[in-house]
Amino acid sequence: MKERAFLAFLGFGFFVAGIAYQHPVAGAWVGFIFASYSAVANDSIQTLGTFISSNRKLPWWLLWLFIGGIFLATVTYSWFVFDGDVSYQRLSAKGFETAPVSFDYLQVAAPLFLLILTRLKMPVSTTFLLLSGFATTAASIGAVISKSLSGYGIALALSIFVWTAGARPLERMLKGEAHPLWRVAQWGTAGFLWSVWLMQDAANIAVYLPRSLSGFEFIAFAGIIFFGLGLMFRMGGEKIQEVVDEKSSVVDVRAATLINLVFAVILLYFKMHSKMPMSTTWVFVGLLSGRELAMTWRRSNNRTMRETLRMITKDLTNVTIGLLVSIILALAVNDAFRSQLLVGLGLR
Repeated sequence: MKERAFLAFLGFGFFVAGIAYQHPVAGAWVGFIFASYSAVANDSIQTLGTFISSNRKLPWWLLWLFIGGIFLATVTYSWFVFDGDVSYQRLSAKGFETAPVSFDYLQVAAPLFLLILTRLKMPVSTTFLLLSGFATTAASIGAVISKSLSGYGIALALSIFVWTAGARPLERMLKGEAHPLWRVAQWGTAGFLWSVWLMQDAANIAVYLPRSLSGFEFIAFAGIIFFGLGLMFRMGGEKIQEVVDEKSSVVDVRAATLINLVFAVILLYFKMHSKMPMSTTWVFVGLLSGRELAMTWRRSNNRTMRETLRMITKDLTNVTIGLLVSIILALAVNDAFRSQLLVGLGLR
């Protein structure tokens, strides 16, 4: 999408949000539609970034049907098993269990701010940006932040260990032409990662909707996201895709396979650990940061340590900015959060 068309779309989106938020049903579905594309577009660097980078020679519609099919299977399973809930019970956690019955303008428009940050190639936490405006307690936002920061630390440490301890085997593995079976392995791990990510982050999109969707509501939910995925693949990923493309060796199908596998295992651990939502963006940034540090230290890439630290600092700064924007939006639109925070700080 060219810049002029993008700005026109934003203007139209803010106008529509201004009309829709006054009507609960319209506000829910307009907010969901905005969130369904903006969340996937920004978070696509985590789950689909290496998949897109390493499969650019293949038809976009083939990638779309594969990823779209996994999406449909994953959310359909949750809808059947959890009585209409498509979030794998992430939204049953304390502070998020009640669907909104009315909306503030900024709650509906929040995904548009996420689109702006995505256009600026800033990986931000969609969990913080979209969920924080709906939390009914300040403690629930604190729990999400705590779980996300621990995810960053675990991902950073684990990736440093994997790409340091396994440096020599990995160097041998990445030499020469990749065996065709590596392509199968990469698609398999990409599908596994995408499914696990949906189990965590579908909550960010479904937060606008009833916690138990009817059959018609589920068809609308799944269909809108499915065709939104097609649009993103048709464009070759949003501009934020460059955050992945600049990292070392991600276009190699073997490197992409390992990144997918490590990331998926970390997300699966946190999914089993608790139902509380978390920012998978912080986990992904920690994973890539640890990998770049290990590869630079082992001299497996062409970067100096200063260049690597500058890249890591830039990514960490971006996700921190996203967190701050999310807190500001939450303070602006969420009366419960604002009141409890002021009381906690002794200002009320």
